[in-house]
Amino acid sequence: MHQEIKKYLEKNKDRFVDELIELLKIPSVSADPKFNHEVLKTAEAVEQRLKEAGADLTEICLTKGHPIVYGEKIINPDLPTILVYGHYDVQPADPIALWDSPPFEPVIKTTPIHPEGAIFARGACDDKGQMYMHVKAFEAMIQTGTLPCNVKFMIEGEEEVGSENLETFVKENKERLKADVILISDTGIIANDIPSITTGLRGLSYVEVEVTGPNRDLHSGLYGGGVPNPINVLAKMIASLHDEHKHITIEGFYDNVEELWAEERAEMAKAPFNEEEFKQSIGLKDVEGEAGYTTPERLSIRPTLDVNGIWGGYTGEGAKTVIPSKAYAKISMRLVPHQSSDEITKKFTEHFLKIAPKSVDVKVTPHHGGEPYVTPINFPGYVAAAKAMEDTFGKKPVPVRSGGSIPIVALFEKELGLKSVLMGFGLDSDAIHSPNEHFGLFNYFKGIETIPLFYKYFTEINK
Repeated sequence: MHQEIKKYLEKNKDRFVDELIELLKIPSVSADPKFNHEVLKTAEAVEQRLKEAGADLTEICLTKGHPIVYGEKIINPDLPTILVYGHYDVQPADPIALWDSPPFEPVIKTTPIHPEGAIFARGACDDKGQMYMHVKAFEAMIQTGTLPCNVKFMIEGEEEVGSENLETFVKENKERLKADVILISDTGIIANDIPSITTGLRGLSYVEVEVTGPNRDLHSGLYGGGVPNPINVLAKMIASLHDEHKHITIEGFYDNVEELWAEERAEMAKAPFNEEEFKQSIGLKDVEGEAGYTTPERLSIRPTLDVNGIWGGYTGEGAKTVIPSKAYAKISMRLVPHQSSDEITKKFTEHFLKIAPKSVDVKVTPHHGGEPYVTPINFPGYVAAAKAMEDTFGKKPVPVRSGGSIPIVALFEKELGLKSVLMGFGLDSDAIHSPNEHFGLFNYFKGIETIPLFYKYFTEINK
């Protein structure tokens, strides 16, 4: 099987890249309503590609938001079924000025990490490139007659805005989505010569806060020093959310946090990590974080609180001397096993209202959230993924916990009773959610080569 897939891949590499580039040209930004038509256009393109790849049934499933693309190939109901999840929506490209090339005009460039070339475009890695690996791997298995089991596809268009309508779709389609495992490529590997499989994800609580002082913007000369400035107040409140040891000061925040044993932390420490290279890669002179934990631990097994945006008052060109009426901030908290997003959102809200001075009014608006997730390494899906990656990379993958969040993974387990395998092929340096996002051609092709082997080994284990 492996050699047949490799030959087919080699023969069709240029076409596989050209097709991905065409998909990346469509600005499927789910967060901005002005792109709604482009999001739908992308869904239609994905459905067409699934049909061309060999799916017997494809459908664009409408939701209250952006559509979900469904496809399936059932070769024998008695064989195992793999449910592939991915998303075709992308993050906004802002700030556009920081891109070296237009975000929706894909270009291939070489880099020190990607000497064979990488595709630079919004969504190249997250998640169009990684999602499309599955479509092309499916095509390769169909064309070489090596598909060993049944496969279903569920590709959504709202992952970047919290998958608001996916839960309803899953609950209403449990019979249609019946499977034995969920396969997802929306994560990464440690390096191109160090394969890894993500075994844990952090959860998420995301809120927006609003601080209101006077009933209008005031002249800072006439009123300065005698009235509350919402920006000053907000800055002080935010600063108080961490103590001098970088611990989060919200009462009860750590009540249910999973504490890993020393042995588990020692195993994690075996994963390669060079702190100097890490700092250099993101232009830092030093790192900081919660006392008592290493940088890799802070990035994966510890909860966090970060301000994602803050604004208020006058921010245009030149000067305008005002005390603003309002100030705002967006705040995200990454959660670890046994923390609940609803509980943390409630604790944050209570704490933030409690610490507000009487001179201002404070409003907390919850946005989307999600639960943390862990996959055991003795799970058949993990075993199959590890064997597949060992075949294509020539070495056993390292199990790692990711600091990121994919809220729907916990949803899938709750509603469908299925574990997910997080077999991604991106790199931390691929700049997802940032200007100059890219995806290495090595990684794209390696994914297409590896995915069929997962099908093979998972089928053998579950026959």
